[in-house]
Amino acid sequence: MLDEIHLLAAVTVLGVLEQAYFFLQVIYARRVFGISPPKISGPPEFERIFRAQVNSSEYFPIFLALLWQAGLFFHQGLAAALGLLYLCARYCYFMGYRASSSERLAPIYFSTGVLWILIAASALGILHFFLSHYVGLNILQVLT
Repeated sequence: MLDEIHLLAAVTVLGVLEQAYFFLQVIYARRVFGISPPKISGPPEFERIFRAQVNSSEYFPIFLALLWQAGLFFHQGLAAALGLLYLCARYCYFMGYRASSSERLAPIYFSTGVLWILIAASALGILHFFLSHYVGLNILQVLT
């Protein structure tokens, strides 16, 4: 069974490490700009770093759920590759937002596109499972 999920697990660990990096960047920015918790406002440079981290954290559970569903029900390799693309786009988003709020746009659109592909792969995989398991209809055999 582990050979069916090892790529998903590796991408998950990379995602957790990326989230930790984003958290550390906020801690570092708090020190640089002298902003103690629970304050979340300050110079625009701090606020952009803080918002980039919060936005990334908000999407992380959605990403994880879709990564695992697409990997288990559709194809582990494709889901893992899409997961790596998503993490790369999120890193570019974070770094772009850190520099300027307009620099975040292209990476956020790209990462959103990757999430939509993961949604489609998840839905198709789950639909195929239900049809084959409960209806006895194997779409792959019908198509070939």
